[in-house]
Amino acid sequence: MRPGVRLGIDAGKVRVGVAACDRDGLLATPVATLGRGAATVGELRGLAEEYAASEVVVGLPLSLSGGGTRSTEDARALAAELAEVLEVPVRLVDERLSTVSAQRALHESGRSVKGSRAVIDQVAAVIILQNALDFERSAGHPPGTVVDRHGGR
Repeated sequence: MRPGVRLGIDAGKVRVGVAACDRDGLLATPVATLGRGAATVGELRGLAEEYAASEVVVGLPLSLSGGGTRSTEDARALAAELAEVLEVPVRLVDERLSTVSAQRALHESGRSVKGSRAVIDQVAAVIILQNALDFERSAGHPPGTVVDRHGGR
């Protein structure tokens, strides 16, 4: 397992959930929910610097069959923008069902989905990052694909 704090990103069209893990890559925890707009990439860059992140993991929303969804290109675009401005690697990882899992977890804890939208984005970011950490620990190599600085994968 590679050492270093990583940020996990749940990229939505309205909000962006952010999570971070400890330096040993054991546990992901919620950080913030940001509004999606012109300042989002700058805010994410600030969080990456504040947390001294060694990597940023962006969830890639795929359909259950593995194909693209309406949100897939949006997540790819955000990841590409981050790769352009960050000095650390940006990875895209499969995030199928992370938001559904987040909603279920909140519902089971007694919180309503409607009143918890911002929290759902953070929980989804935690799930994305924790799944990436667990994958790396079990597979012995980093998850997903690195986004190059020129917007490709």
